[in-house]
Amino acid sequence: MTRAREPRRRAVAAGAGAVVGLFLLTGCGLQPASSYVPPAGPGKIQHIEGLPDDAHITVAGKNFTEQLILGKIAVLAAQAAGFEVTDFTNIPGSQPTREVMLSGEGDMTYEYTGTAWITYLGHESGIADQRKQWEAVRDADRENGLTWTEPAPLNNTYRFAVRSEAAKELGDIENFSQIAQLPVSERTFCVEAEFNSRPDGLNPMLRAYGLERGAANGVPDENIGVYDTGAVYTATDEGDCNFGEVFTTDGRINSLDLRILQDDREFFPAYNAAPVFRTETLEKYPQLDDVFRQVSPLLTDETMRELNGRVDEDGEEPGDVAFDWMVSQGLITRR
Repeated sequence: MTRAREPRRRAVAAGAGAVVGLFLLTGCGLQPASSYVPPAGPGKIQHIEGLPDDAHITVAGKNFTEQLILGKIAVLAAQAAGFEVTDFTNIPGSQPTREVMLSGEGDMTYEYTGTAWITYLGHESGIADQRKQWEAVRDADRENGLTWTEPAPLNNTYRFAVRSEAAKELGDIENFSQIAQLPVSERTFCVEAEFNSRPDGLNPMLRAYGLERGAANGVPDENIGVYDTGAVYTATDEGDCNFGEVFTTDGRINSLDLRILQDDREFFPAYNAAPVFRTETLEKYPQLDDVFRQVSPLLTDETMRELNGRVDEDGEEPGDVAFDWMVSQGLITRR
């Protein structure tokens, strides 16, 4: 299973020129406009004893909402630990962010296991088991000078969701495999055009669950609605279909009160976020692993849906959302 794109969240910058601009700013000793985070003091994350006054790291990250939030969390964690931090988040795209890490411009980023395995390392299919996928990426990236530390529980992968009212009407459905037990007329789907057409998308997924697309006793073509990017969530909520294609950490799942169905046959690959360090940086400052071991276990799908929603639905700034969450967890304090 491959995923050709990152989750489509609110983008703050776009285009190759933005990357150039970020590099120029960094080269001049400045930071991009998106680098704002409120001042933070130590909490559970304490200043590292004996850390040199000039200890510095650069945090890299992509330019969609979840990555901006994760990037700000990483910046604040490093600052609380006593580092001077260059905020190099808001990079437009996966490949440019990867290049920043490989070139040594970046010291740390939150990256997704599935993205690294498929997009960067060139494998045709991902691994559904979250631990095995992380271990495979960790082992493969060592030769690239990158060290993957323990992943977060958040797994930003594909799922199908049903509006809560329909879930009850359909017998409190919880697993995707239960769809095969429903009447054909209730097997209705809303999907984006990309997922509908590509060879590792809707059709093989249906087959994995014993549902043949186009078959009278499977999922007839008229039961499938194809929508523009982002419209699937609203269409599912409004009852255009029973089951809509979603990303597991999208804030609209909460705001629209959608219920995520379990991928009980493990068709979709794992996309856990994990701290990734330049190996040289982690060898120089091994305490960074301990710092992020305090943060990552708290980052669940439910947490990210809430934080993403505060940005995408409520219009808050990623830096403020990250700061408030870290204070609420006792990781940092207000200063």
